[in-house]
Amino acid sequence: MGRFVFKLPDVGEGTAEAELVAWHVKVGDVVAEDQILADIMTDKATVELTSPVAGKVLAAHGQVGEQLAVGSPLVEFEVEGSGNASPLSLEGRGAGGEGDRTAAAVEPAKTPAESSKPVGTDPASTPTQPSPLEGEGSSGAANHIFKLPDVGEGTAEAELVGWHIKVGDVVAEDQIVADVMTDKATVELTSPVSGTVVALHGEAGQQIAVGGPLVSFKVEGKGNVVSAPLSLDGRGAGGEGDSAARRPAAAPAAASAKPATTSTPTQPSPIKGEGSRKLSARGERPLASPAVRDRARGLGVELQFVPGSGPAGRIEHGDLDAFVASGGRGSSVGGSSTGSTYAQAEGTTETRIIGIRRKIAEKMAESVRRIPHITYVEEIDVTALEDLRTHLNATKARDQPKLTLLPFLARAMVVALRDQPTINSHYDDEAGLLTTHAGVHIGIAAQTPNGLMVPVVRHAEARDPWDTALEIGRVSTAAKDGSAKREDLSGSTITITSLGTLGGVIHTPIINHPEVAIVGPNKIAERVVVRNGQMVVRKMMNLSSSFDHRIVDGHDAAVFVQRIKTLLENPATLWMG
Repeated sequence: MGRFVFKLPDVGEGTAEAELVAWHVKVGDVVAEDQILADIMTDKATVELTSPVAGKVLAAHGQVGEQLAVGSPLVEFEVEGSGNASPLSLEGRGAGGEGDRTAAAVEPAKTPAESSKPVGTDPASTPTQPSPLEGEGSSGAANHIFKLPDVGEGTAEAELVGWHIKVGDVVAEDQIVADVMTDKATVELTSPVSGTVVALHGEAGQQIAVGGPLVSFKVEGKGNVVSAPLSLDGRGAGGEGDSAARRPAAAPAAASAKPATTSTPTQPSPIKGEGSRKLSARGERPLASPAVRDRARGLGVELQFVPGSGPAGRIEHGDLDAFVASGGRGSSVGGSSTGSTYAQAEGTTETRIIGIRRKIAEKMAESVRRIPHITYVEEIDVTALEDLRTHLNATKARDQPKLTLLPFLARAMVVALRDQPTINSHYDDEAGLLTTHAGVHIGIAAQTPNGLMVPVVRHAEARDPWDTALEIGRVSTAAKDGSAKREDLSGSTITITSLGTLGGVIHTPIINHPEVAIVGPNKIAERVVVRNGQMVVRKMMNLSSSFDHRIVDGHDAAVFVQRIKTLLENPATLWMG
């Protein structure tokens, strides 16, 4: 008899971990090949994992609700034959089924493929020896490596948004060095030491692994690098940002002569009309704090054209004030200086799509590419609903929130889904698996300073309108201020997209993959309609909805929307039964 260790597979492109939702086996069970072992959930879908072998369960690693790293042991089996793990590799394990995966000695012997995995790709693995990247720099003088910290629970990597420093800068402790972005928020990273920047590891838009080198410093004292000259072997010039390469040793002269390529240029690109003013280079994200960016958006100012006086050209509040006081406008820089309304504008502005905007673009492209959309638009008379909402807001308790349309729409969707539960599903087209959820977790598409995000109101079926309104307000605010937790931004089963008073007449919502439906209310407007042969003024609203035509037929889509229409036009029925 042998032992077989089934490790958590990569259940989705780019997925570093998954949440254990449920076990279907326990220690001592004898399972057959392809029998379901457990349910796990990623940001994309809930997946049933099946056994790759037949055997007896010796250990089940993980508890329901726990985040498991891809590649970590999930189930250990006793199987016929030799299995894939030697007895020695499993010595020292605790009792099966405890979910104790912390001891390094319990890992089976790594295969050559696993052993070749680049350092830093697994956030749970911390090398005991210094990385070959440590001490990278053009002079070989770096003796302190600032590695990317864990900026969020469960985050395996972060996107480098922009640098605030460049090679050769002397920085103080706690000075801002870079902006990085996770799925949760954009974070400003500060220097843990005082010293001279020798190398920058990465460029804007690049994904950096947690624990990977970010900045190499020359500091007073020993620093944190052991045998710095040796750790420099095989690296190119400082500031290349090629954190994955493993190149042969370069001649010292060549390494010293090669310029840095990832840091912000020491001389900004010339922009017509700007002379020597220190502006952001074309295609580069201007360096500024989130507060400055918010002010600029409110003032209608493009930070690209604001001269920065801070370190590395960082734009401060004073710079923004001076720019506005001088009558500056983003589009006017580089054009005629006459100030004429009809002055001819010259030049172009190039903006590199990075950060959350790029993630949004990728998500939307994936949705449209993979999902055949069917859009259905219906006109709804919300006069009675608006009368009820106005009455409830006028008589609400002091601690109750103001009701908008969304809590009522959410309730209507919950009731309509009782008759058509398939619409409350995730569809994994690669596996051909449709997962229908009992709980209704409604995503609320929200515009934030960082772009479009979809915070989630969980278990809308168990909430009254006041509770729904409170939860919508909480998750939307958290998404906008960057305090949203991972569970606030994932796990939706159906989505509402609303532009409020800007809702227009109709629109074509894009489904939030892997969901199969999205509902989008348009603006409410008074219109003349015919009722019982008489022309009357009513408050009318169009409801635009899209469905995955692979799962939801046109007839079923129409039935779903008509049910919502009936409920909203007769709001008393929302809470009957």
